[in-house]
Amino acid sequence: MTIFLRSLLFNLCFFAWSLLSALLFAPLFIASVGAAQRVGAPWANVTLLLARLICGIRHDLRGREHIVDGPIIYASKHQSAWDTLIFLTLLQSPAYILKRELLHIPFWGWYLWRMKMIAINRSAGASGMKDMIRQSKAALSDARPIIIYPEGTRTAPGAPPHYHPGVAALYSQLGVPVIPVALNSGVYWGKNAFTKHSGTIIIEFLPPIPPGLSKTEFMARLQDAIETASQRLLDVQIL
Repeated sequence: MTIFLRSLLFNLCFFAWSLLSALLFAPLFIASVGAAQRVGAPWANVTLLLARLICGIRHDLRGREHIVDGPIIYASKHQSAWDTLIFLTLLQSPAYILKRELLHIPFWGWYLWRMKMIAINRSAGASGMKDMIRQSKAALSDARPIIIYPEGTRTAPGAPPHYHPGVAALYSQLGVPVIPVALNSGVYWGKNAFTKHSGTIIIEFLPPIPPGLSKTEFMARLQDAIETASQRLLDVQIL
């Protein structure tokens, strides 16, 4: 089967599964916030299984010893929609920082709202930053790990990085460690790309950055850690 046909089949199965799961999990959606938060893992696991069976996309997890649940921040490179799936399978009730517009997606956007994801208005400036910090503090108080993509959007593999100040604001205000995360997902599942290529995505959890650094030092350490490791992973292709 050609790459195009495999990709077409995967997309059809993905949308069908997403719709079916939204209906299947509706009782949990209604039951409680905690129940709704538990639907992310099975949805993501089945999606990753479809990607493996149809497109031949597997993944290799490195730095497992740095993965912890609870009040901590994960700052991840973001190259693909795949990056939004994997944390749901590894962590308990992670709180993603995401743009508010995603809440308007029928069915799944309603789940994002019910799961208490940290939805922000990116055009709101300082007030949007304050709202992000307020919601993040609430998530940490519930012992939920926070997921943030410091570049704010998906970037192509090897593209020049552009880190936004939101992650530094979280770091300075929340006072918890930040775990950098490197990956090479965009090689196989590109940004806005219809076709998906077989291979093994590598995701690597790096040693945590402790609280207490200045914003400037923190940002320098974070960007260096993520970009150095992600660039290294681009040179590794596992079929």
